[in-house]
Amino acid sequence: MAILCIIPTYNEAATISNVIEAVLAAAPATHVLVVDDGSPDGTAGIVAALRSSEPRVHLLERPAKAGLGPAYRAGFAWGLDRDYEIFVEMDADLSHDPADLPALLAATAAADVVIGSRYIPGGSTVGWSRFRRLISRSGNAYVRRSLGLPLSDATAGYRAFRREVLVNLPVTALTSNGYCFQIETAYLSWRHGFRVVEIPVTFRDRTVGRSKMSGRIVLEALARVTRWGLSARWDPEPAVPRPAPADPPPGGTGPTVSRARPSEIPIQVKARTRATPGVAYGQQLDGSTP
Repeated sequence: MAILCIIPTYNEAATISNVIEAVLAAAPATHVLVVDDGSPDGTAGIVAALRSSEPRVHLLERPAKAGLGPAYRAGFAWGLDRDYEIFVEMDADLSHDPADLPALLAATAAADVVIGSRYIPGGSTVGWSRFRRLISRSGNAYVRRSLGLPLSDATAGYRAFRREVLVNLPVTALTSNGYCFQIETAYLSWRHGFRVVEIPVTFRDRTVGRSKMSGRIVLEALARVTRWGLSARWDPEPAVPRPAPADPPPGGTGPTVSRARPSEIPIQVKARTRATPGVAYGQQLDGSTP
C-alpha cells in the first residue's frame, strides 16, 4: 500500500532533515513529500539535497507562503495524481513524533481517518503553557458543541486519511487556509459518513523556530465553525455510514474495531456510524478502556 507523508514547511531548515530521516526509519515503506512555501531560510535546498540520494523523498515548491490549508491541498493533489493510498499529515518541527507513525498507519485498517489525539487517555502535550492548553481545549469544546462532531481533538494536525476520503470530499472543495483546515477535513469526513477515530499521541512544543499560529488563524477557525454550525441546523441529516475498509493495514494486522452501544462508547476512540444527528457510536481499538 503506497503511503505518502506530507510535511508543509516555511522556514524549517533547522529540523526538516531530522524529521524526514525519522519518518523513513519509523515507516520504511512511506514516501515523504515536503511542500515548501518559498522558505527564505533554505529549507527547500536541504530537501532537494536529500532527494538526490533518497528516492522516497519528494519536494513540491510553491512561490510564497499561503497557509497550511493550501499547502495540504497541493500535497493531496500531488499524491492523488500518483496513486498513493494513505496520506499522512505531519508538522515539520518535531512536535509530531515519527515514532507514533506506525500506530497511526495500523489504525487505517479499520478507519478512514485516524487522528493523533492529545486529549484522550494516553495522549498529552509537553511544553505548553496553561494558557495555550486552555485555548486549545476551549476551541475543541466549541467545535464539539457547534458541529456535534464527536471528537476530543478535531484541531490535531497529526492524522492519516485513506484515499477514498480525499477523493470524495473532494480536496478541491476544501477552503480553509489556517489550522481550521484540520477542523474542516475532520468535520466533512464525518458528515460524509467516513469512519473517524482517534488514537493517543504526545504533542511536544517546538524547541526551535517560530510557531505559525496567529490571532488571524484563530479568528478564521471561529468564524468558519460558527457558520458551519448554523448551516448544519438546516441540514442536520448526516450521510449514510460507510463500511469499514477491507484492505489490510500497512505492515501488520493492526487494531481491531468493534461496534458499541452508545453507553459503551470509549472516550478515546469515537466515530459516527449511524445517521442520527447528535448521536455517535464508537469503536474500541485493541480492547482499550474509557
